[in-house]
Amino acid sequence: MVLRPQWEWRLDAASAEPPGVPTSPVFTTRYDAEQWIGEHWRSLAGQGVVAATLLHHGEPVAATLPLPQA
Repeated sequence: MVLRPQWEWRLDAASAEPPGVPTSPVFTTRYDAEQWIGEHWRSLAGQGVVAATLLHHGEPVAATLPLPQA
């Protein structure tokens, strides 16, 4: 069995009830995860996401990234 690295974003909504908050795909590299957030942050912010935290195997690995609201 091959264990692949898992990178994903925890996406936080402005409200405590995030029923419509999108979820992040799971990536095999940090580069791919960071590229994805760079390409999608505007649409995520438009869906109510106010911050994103990069996780590696479920643990935060960087400071929370605030997403500017338009």
